[in-house]
Amino acid sequence: MPTLTRTLTRSSMSDAPVRLAVFDCDGTLVDSQHSIVACMEAAFVAAGLAAPTAEAVRRVVGLPLAESVARLSPVLVAGECKRIAEFYKQAFTAMRRDSPIDEPLFPGVRELLDVLAGEGVVLGVATGKGRRGLRITLEHHGLLDRFVTLQTADDAPGKPHPEMLRRAMAETGADSATTAMIGDTTYDILMARSAGTAAIGVAWGYHPPAELLAAGAHAVVDAAHEVPPAWQKLARVTP
Repeated sequence: MPTLTRTLTRSSMSDAPVRLAVFDCDGTLVDSQHSIVACMEAAFVAAGLAAPTAEAVRRVVGLPLAESVARLSPVLVAGECKRIAEFYKQAFTAMRRDSPIDEPLFPGVRELLDVLAGEGVVLGVATGKGRRGLRITLEHHGLLDRFVTLQTADDAPGKPHPEMLRRAMAETGADSATTAMIGDTTYDILMARSAGTAAIGVAWGYHPPAELLAAGAHAVVDAAHEVPPAWQKLARVTP
């Protein structure tokens, strides 16, 4: 399967520094909580365990699957976590086969991507999703071609490890001073701070704004159209 990821150099974009906006997917671009909660519940039940609460599942969205399971049930050993992660994948495949998955874009996201692209900003995604699931989600909304770099849990250590963000910068020719990570969880913020990029939290996702700020977010926005001015301000005041 061909990949969208390509390396951009400064010469390919004149001599201007590459500005890179990397988005989380679940909870930032799309509201996927209902499908994630349903699949996690099904996975635990398939393993003969009590299903976690919806709130508990929302707290771990963004982490790699096996780590999410481990946080939901700390008494499980690694092998059991991996087995439940496989049950989750099976539940997701069955859900996708039987009916359309309800993962709507958050209000203003499409317009935000248009604005950033119009300003010459390179767009990327860094997500705890697998590559196949990410592509399905983006294709469903007609957004796959918008993103130059796709970083997933299949390619690098999961959040909050900074490797996905570092790979996105390396593949696009951007550096930390001209890169922003936009996400809804503390894992996104911690990843950005570790990678030395701007960290912009969004208030419409799965972790509350106070936690995003406590994790080190440089700014938290309430609506998608607030992202560009927040980033512009950070470029002037944040090292």
